[in-house]
Amino acid sequence: MHKFPGLMSLFQGFLTLALVLVLQACASSDKPKPTALEGNPSQLGVKELWRATVGATALPLEVRAVGTRVLLASTQGEISEMDARSGKLLWRASVGAPLSAGVGSDGETVAVVTRENQLVALREGKEVWRQKLSSLTLTSPLVAGARVFLLSADRTVSAFDAATGRKLWLQQRPGEALVLGQPGILMAVSDTLISTQSGRLLGLNPQNGAVRWDAAVAVGRGVNEVERLVDLVAGTSRLGNNLCLRAFQSTVACVDAQAGRALWTKPASGASGIAGDASTVFGAESDGKVVAWRRSDGEKIWTSEKLRFRGLSAPVFAGRALAVGDAEGFIHFLSPKDGALLARVASDGSPIALAPVWVEDTLVAVTQRGTVIGFRPE
Repeated sequence: MHKFPGLMSLFQGFLTLALVLVLQACASSDKPKPTALEGNPSQLGVKELWRATVGATALPLEVRAVGTRVLLASTQGEISEMDARSGKLLWRASVGAPLSAGVGSDGETVAVVTRENQLVALREGKEVWRQKLSSLTLTSPLVAGARVFLLSADRTVSAFDAATGRKLWLQQRPGEALVLGQPGILMAVSDTLISTQSGRLLGLNPQNGAVRWDAAVAVGRGVNEVERLVDLVAGTSRLGNNLCLRAFQSTVACVDAQAGRALWTKPASGASGIAGDASTVFGAESDGKVVAWRRSDGEKIWTSEKLRFRGLSAPVFAGRALAVGDAEGFIHFLSPKDGALLARVASDGSPIALAPVWVEDTLVAVTQRGTVIGFRPE
């Protein structure tokens, strides 16, 4: 990649085209009118604990929870660490450039990626190193085992020394001409690094990047490359080695992350991640339906249409409820048993930019304007 800058520019052009076409499809002038909200049943008490501002988040930059702390990033490159229970700001720093990927952290090293393709590492709010990258990165770095792992937009996986920024290895495989312009999956399961490539889930050796297993989750179908996009998207539900995930506008699936094989796959048409508990997997479809699948075999348990066309975020468990944000800044709390609405709270009127994050007993939500709110369900 370093020797062919022209090809790199061409690739980024293709990537931009894919992203633009996806966004155009979502923003069609024929977009249905959001379903009117029913009355708030207030069957679940939800208290607002605190409210703060971290800067606008025009792009969906993932939030990282470490213990009782949350790390957040604004689009313009400000990084904030806050106590999730009180909203107290622990530190704030700027990397001096807009970001393309959100925060990764192991509690000591914090890593982000700028739109100038620079990987930046900080400790206690102070920059310790930055490393120039050869390609665009949209997925938050994974910091683990004294290393920083990256999944670039072309689905190349690389590892850097967390102390010095020295590149340790790179895993690059032939892929599709177009990839999805949103974060993919990069996580650790036991001693295996999990990443994605198109509709495949890869298990890598974190020491050297060698492929341990390769599992097909979704197969692209369509008459052109855009229609065949089936990248696996960020936001998974893990229970031991059982890992459930979504392929963009294609399927929901559960995989054995130790053996590297798909346990089941079911058709689904969503673009955001999923949530789950010991028995059920939940997701918001692109049309606003919220669906529950049985974790053991993928059979559909229930579908709720109460929030259709409301621009839903990925769901998250919040105590005994399932929480999901919408494009008008509301957070809806649903019953995991049947999808019934339990409660609704408002933010600042701008879209919930990211899937809310559950930190111990506090739900942390971030709006597009950069308002961060801590809620506590009863």
